[in-house]
Amino acid sequence: MTETIYAIGDIHGQRALLEETLTRIEADGGKDANIVFLGDYVDRGPDSKGVIDILSEGLAAGRNWTCLKGNHDRLFEWFVTPPAPRNDPHLLVGYHWFHPNIGGIETAASYGLEVPERVRQTELAEELRSLLPDGHLRFLQDLKIFHRAGPLYFVHAGVRPGVPLEDQVEDDLVWIRQEFLMDQRDHGAFIVHGHTPVDTPDFRPHRLNLDTGAGYGRQLTAAAFEGDKVFILTPSGRVRL
Repeated sequence: MTETIYAIGDIHGQRALLEETLTRIEADGGKDANIVFLGDYVDRGPDSKGVIDILSEGLAAGRNWTCLKGNHDRLFEWFVTPPAPRNDPHLLVGYHWFHPNIGGIETAASYGLEVPERVRQTELAEELRSLLPDGHLRFLQDLKIFHRAGPLYFVHAGVRPGVPLEDQVEDDLVWIRQEFLMDQRDHGAFIVHGHTPVDTPDFRPHRLNLDTGAGYGRQLTAAAFEGDKVFILTPSGRVRL
């Protein structure tokens, strides 16, 4: 019998939506469901800390979960990792983790830290680091950058077209956008990804985008994969794509 694999799109601090989605998956596949989380657990939403609590506790309990790294998770990781905060060069000029369009302010607030207007990043990083529960930084550092399951390749952002999957690099896997989205070729596997918000799951012959805008107050989407069949889990049950 073909094992069902579930995937959940970008969560972005929406703990309540994550809990609702996990309940939906449990009703469909049981407590031992094989779930791949596509990254971007933090920023923008109100409870990034709560999201990491759920995921890290699930992993510690031995759940059959795989947590991938998104660009926002890396921004958070790089900011709080000693000895000093790092800025990601893939950000646009003038952007940083606490830019209003990025969401680091909301993540810091979920840990009880209000960000003042004038503060040095080194001081802010040290204070935020002191507020992290045991295991949260390790959770960020241990996130995987891809997951391969037979014909399925799970990743946060996408892959570099024309580059073999075994030669893909982290910067592309967590940040790539238009070069991947506009390319119609086969990548050697069916790519399941998030990163680029869409109104509804974007199902193409060679890829599926599950980021349906939870970070902007919209829905969080979970999909189920069984052989060559793909389903979206809705409150009323499965809907085949």
